[in-house]
Amino acid sequence: MSDRSLPGRRGVLRGSLAASAALALPGGIAAAPAFALSGRPRADWGVQAGDVTADSGLVWVRADRPARMIVETAATESFRAPRRWRGPLLGADTDFTGTTRLRGLSAGEQIHYRVTLADPDDPRRTGEPVTGTFRTAPDQRRRGVRFVWSGDLAGQGWGINESIGGYRIFDAMARTDPDFFLCSGDNIYADGPVSATAALPDGSLYRSVTTEAKSHVAITLDDYRGNFRYNLLDGALRRFNAQVPGIIQWDDHEVRNNWYPGEVIGPGTPYPAGTRLDDLARRSRRAFSEYFPISTLGARPGGRVYRALRHGPLLDVFVLDMRSHRNANSPDDQSTDPVGILGRAQLEWLKRELAASRAVWKVIANDMPLGLVVPDPVEGRPNFEAVAQGDPGAPLGRELQIAELLRLVKHRRITGTVWLTADVHHTSAQHYDPARAAFKDFEPFWEFVSGPLNAGAFPASELDGTFGPDRVFVKAPTASNVSPAEGYQFFGEVDIDGASGELTVRLREYDGTVLFTRTLQPGRVGQ
Repeated sequence: MSDRSLPGRRGVLRGSLAASAALALPGGIAAAPAFALSGRPRADWGVQAGDVTADSGLVWVRADRPARMIVETAATESFRAPRRWRGPLLGADTDFTGTTRLRGLSAGEQIHYRVTLADPDDPRRTGEPVTGTFRTAPDQRRRGVRFVWSGDLAGQGWGINESIGGYRIFDAMARTDPDFFLCSGDNIYADGPVSATAALPDGSLYRSVTTEAKSHVAITLDDYRGNFRYNLLDGALRRFNAQVPGIIQWDDHEVRNNWYPGEVIGPGTPYPAGTRLDDLARRSRRAFSEYFPISTLGARPGGRVYRALRHGPLLDVFVLDMRSHRNANSPDDQSTDPVGILGRAQLEWLKRELAASRAVWKVIANDMPLGLVVPDPVEGRPNFEAVAQGDPGAPLGRELQIAELLRLVKHRRITGTVWLTADVHHTSAQHYDPARAAFKDFEPFWEFVSGPLNAGAFPASELDGTFGPDRVFVKAPTASNVSPAEGYQFFGEVDIDGASGELTVRLREYDGTVLFTRTLQPGRVGQ
């Protein structure tokens, strides 16, 4: 146990996760829990917490039938003198999922919680409680902060493979004892069906758990819900969710590869001709808000994915949405671009939030990389999916918004900015410097890439010289779509020391092996 942990951090998982560890998986992979009582609601999908602050947090659960969600919190896993929270009624309108907001929590404390589901017609009929834990953000810097990040789960047809430990990377992330997990998007691959078997280069078979929802591309709301449920069949993920709260963003595969607002799918795809991606995105966003506890989403209209999370004096996390507000993918060589990849409203929000932040470190969670070229060719046209378009000259297209933001950081003297992303299915560290760049009006900064969690791994992306990136480290396969059974699955760890304020980034493999380490000093403009 880390010396940062408070008592009970690990112990809460022993015995208390039985409910979430015994799902009735397809094909009899696991038996139903022995404690299940006929006719009483069950929470077989586990629990999770999200968007935790110094005094609040969100707790999520899914029932197997209509139920009332009841949450209790306590300072210890014995739940002596618990505090009780009456949650929502869970019904078919939310796929039997629900979230309860906990307020008035103590800063920097280990919070133990348990969720009980009650029959809405007879509150005395309750299911077996399911428990979890999280730490609230500190109100003083001396404790430090540690978190992990990655993205890209169950992509390219590689599903839950029990023979290799399922989503085993989540067990390795849990061992780092993080305060939270930043998921950089592609939580599902709604456009990527999973088959029971797939051939590997050595002639063996990769065997995946399968479900009806993952047998075809997602089109209906129920299809999208089924994609989110699929991941919760994995025991390692459910264990992790009960131990580590999340900060979740989304990207393209929650809807369809490389999608953008206004896109219409033509013939020759698995989708009906004329399918509007905005319709698919609306269904996916609803399911996304049902299956993750996110403070800015939920049932109310006008909710958004982008948001700022304050984690004490040392850290603010700025979660971007580079998917919902962007312009169309194109050659991206226009000299003016008012929409860009963020949209004007989100860009102005980010500028205000960064300028107002007093945290030592400002982590910008960008779901797509800045200087790595991500092509999206269409009928021979050199369209691009991310920010960079391969032209190493002055900023064009979506690069213009990034240049505007970097200029602000320099001239407002905003210190401690670090960019974290996933998306490209390898891990790397890039240092950006105006001395190497075509665009000069910014201060040096770092961008770190990690992932995938359980998806195909791909060769390293090309760099675009506009902002002067130098790839200091990279680990990537030379072949495309390397399976999780063959390695090349990655996550990153960020550790901020409370005494010195130093921020250390470690890029790790699926088993926790450290591949690269970089320590950054606080108080510098950019970084």
